[in-house]
Amino acid sequence: MTAVPGRPAARRRRAGARRLGVAALAAGLLLGGCGVPADRAPRTIDPPVVVGSPETPTATASLPPGSLSEKLYLVRAGRLTGVERRVYGPATLDRQLADLLAGPTEQERDNGFGSALEGTDLIIGAALDGGTAIVTVGDTTIRNDEVLAYGQIVCTLAARDDVGAVRFLQDGKPLEVPRADGSLTSEPLTTADYATLISVR
Repeated sequence: MTAVPGRPAARRRRAGARRLGVAALAAGLLLGGCGVPADRAPRTIDPPVVVGSPETPTATASLPPGSLSEKLYLVRAGRLTGVERRVYGPATLDRQLADLLAGPTEQERDNGFGSALEGTDLIIGAALDGGTAIVTVGDTTIRNDEVLAYGQIVCTLAARDDVGAVRFLQDGKPLEVPRADGSLTSEPLTTADYATLISVR
């Protein structure tokens, strides 16, 4: 039989085309099985994805040390006066009360500030119940003006964003403390209960 010139080459071309078709079909099935849509043109991702970027940066992550503040109420000329201090992080109830019990700084003393809480360890601890700060006090007698002492605590804590009122406990029971008018109450107290004693700087 006479061989036809070029026929083996044609067979090879047809076999190669069949192999390419099978490979393309397999690739299409794999992409479909993975749920990847087959688009005819490139798509733009909106919004763009930045690999390694934080989703929600914390509010204080970029703040330099001492850029936050806490408000304490001290006593000057027999009145409650608020002072701002720079702090190195958000203050807990216990930390803020510890700063209050520590009394005025040297600079504050030079400016005439004192405290009715000096020399006492009146406060045992504090906890937040909803928007009410529950302050547990010991049996220590307040040596100075009791009204100003409790006023300092109430006004200091009520100046916080997370505190709306302050209550006092002693031995697990509600404690009656004096308001600015001298009356006693075991009900939650606010800055308004000491408004007549607060000095406007």
